[in-house]
Amino acid sequence: MRARFESPIVLLGSRLLSPYIMLFGIYVIFHGHYSPGGGFQGGALLAASIILIRLSGGRIISRLQVQEFFTTPLAAIGVIVFFGTGIVAMLFGSYFMDYHALPFPGEMTPAELRYYGILVIEIGIGIAVMAILVMIYDHMVRGEDYA
Repeated sequence: MRARFESPIVLLGSRLLSPYIMLFGIYVIFHGHYSPGGGFQGGALLAASIILIRLSGGRIISRLQVQEFFTTPLAAIGVIVFFGTGIVAMLFGSYFMDYHALPFPGEMTPAELRYYGILVIEIGIGIAVMAILVMIYDHMVRGEDYA
């Protein structure tokens, strides 16, 4: 096992770069329903920014971000948002993931309902992907084996 090498320059660089990666990940999630990208790509970018800090700062600094015990509930929330949107559409008399039956407030056209429905789906996917990738990294660092 290699000894840990701490570098304040690497830590400073990752701390300066990480918020920009997060901002771009949020941009990709919110613009993914009508342009290239989406929930998976944005969630992977958000996870990459968190993992970058965990790689460069170690366990003490990573505890200031998303804590390890919070990743499982966060992944479940993302999956619930995804499937909940489809089930709500079914409860309002349409097909699973048929967005123009969603009960958004106000008068909206079917195109606007699809727009916001897909946005909710992308947010759920982004949250789930981010949490699961960070969870995979945390389990790999601890060396846990579930086989």
